[in-house]
Amino acid sequence: MLLNTLQRYTMLSLLLVAAACGKKNQQGQQGPPAVNVVVKPSTTTDAIYYEEYPAVVRALNETELRAQVNGYITAIHFTEGSKVHKGQKLYSIDQQQYEATYEQAQANLKVQEANLDKAQKDVERYRELNKSDAIAKQQVDYAEATYAAAQRQVDAAKAAMRSVQTNVRYSTISAPFDGTIGISNVRLGAAVSAGQTLLNTISSDDPIAADIAVDQREILRFTQLFARKGVKGDSTFRLAVGTDLYPEPGHISVIDRAVDPQTGSIKMRLVFPNHDHLLRSGMSATLRVLASSAKSIVIPYKAVTEQLGEFYVYVLADSNKVTQRKVVLGTQVGKDIVIKSGLSENESVVVEGVQNLREGSVVNTAPPAAAATAKTK
Repeated sequence: MLLNTLQRYTMLSLLLVAAACGKKNQQGQQGPPAVNVVVKPSTTTDAIYYEEYPAVVRALNETELRAQVNGYITAIHFTEGSKVHKGQKLYSIDQQQYEATYEQAQANLKVQEANLDKAQKDVERYRELNKSDAIAKQQVDYAEATYAAAQRQVDAAKAAMRSVQTNVRYSTISAPFDGTIGISNVRLGAAVSAGQTLLNTISSDDPIAADIAVDQREILRFTQLFARKGVKGDSTFRLAVGTDLYPEPGHISVIDRAVDPQTGSIKMRLVFPNHDHLLRSGMSATLRVLASSAKSIVIPYKAVTEQLGEFYVYVLADSNKVTQRKVVLGTQVGKDIVIKSGLSENESVVVEGVQNLREGSVVNTAPPAAAATAKTK
């Protein structure tokens, strides 16, 4: 009797374990539950928008002013930050030493010219005497050699005077072109060294440039825009500083000769009028390039996810599964984003529930309108 009871209890336990295992296997075969998402088809539009590129404002002409002679600053002839004109005197370096050396060089030149004059007269007289054999041939040769040496001495004295004259000229520093001069790095009485001491920097500011780097895939497009630089009233290129839009449009002036193989980009320079001097060299800005396309793919920006600097969207595939698609972003237009590549028109893109997805996830889909209606109920 007891044995039969134990047998029945054992059989019942085995049946319960088998039933539990079967239920577990059934759940494993079913997989994770479907994710509720909202999808929206990608659309095309005649989008007119601006593409943005980081830019740095540069002076078209800029140079550092450095001392070319040793000495002390004896005068500063300008107001810092003011406009200066080509040839305007800017700095004076103590000229006493160089002027004294110059006067000495002038005196030496006069002495050598006097010696040359004497040697010329002697050699002419000895040549006449030699014609009548009234003087030894050796004396004539000495006179000719003395005359030639005197000529060389005069040439050397002239060269020395020009060198000293250059130092006198370098002791006065003038503006090399019209522009704006900055804050002086030296003050009155400061000692300066030739070729080392930076005195100031002068730069032109009207017109002014903005430098950008463009991906090599866009070279053809920008080359075509470069060919239009003579078109009046063309507002393809605009410059923004922060949230402020610079009022004057610009044009491409230079496209660099080669692509940087390390970055795959090429440098370009644009020129903008700067009559009111609102733009200053060194400013960070944003270049806005007008873009117009008859077939621009547009999706809601919230559908985009970023991974390690690359952008992806989830696209509905067969069997209600999603696949992750890499895309290249264009410019944001309101709440939407232009997709340069990676999507075609009318592909169903997940716009809500993206954070719960992974490659191959099964989804329950609803269009945006239906999802909004469900939320209000």
